[in-house]
Amino acid sequence: MARKFLVISAVLSVVVLGVLAWARFSPEESGPEPGAALVAVSVPEMTGAALEGEVLFKTNCAACHGENAAGRNEFGPPLVHKIYEPGHHADPAFLLAAMRGVRAHHWPFGDMPPVEGVSEQDVEKIVAYVRTLQRANGIN
Repeated sequence: MARKFLVISAVLSVVVLGVLAWARFSPEESGPEPGAALVAVSVPEMTGAALEGEVLFKTNCAACHGENAAGRNEFGPPLVHKIYEPGHHADPAFLLAAMRGVRAHHWPFGDMPPVEGVSEQDVEKIVAYVRTLQRANGIN
């Protein structure tokens, strides 16, 4: 009986040590760091309204939607994404989202509040910037 107990104890010890070693040395499988970009974005040269929109985007949108509209993990979705292609979210959808806010419906980031201090003309320039980024990244 004692020998059976020793064998069982030895097997359990090996199993426990194996689990502890796996937990200690296994690679982390967590997602990107909070605030990290969610997509890679190629940035073309900006001109005209898109260039003005870039400045407005950085001031009013980048805190949530990330640098170059690449999204920010745990903050906001990427706008350089097929979900926001013109055929699914036309330009007026961006205006309505900025002016009125929008309920979460594609992403787990929560509702988007209205953006204070942007005019309709500002949003048109921001949309020109986002559409330029989208086209440069194959989203038409």
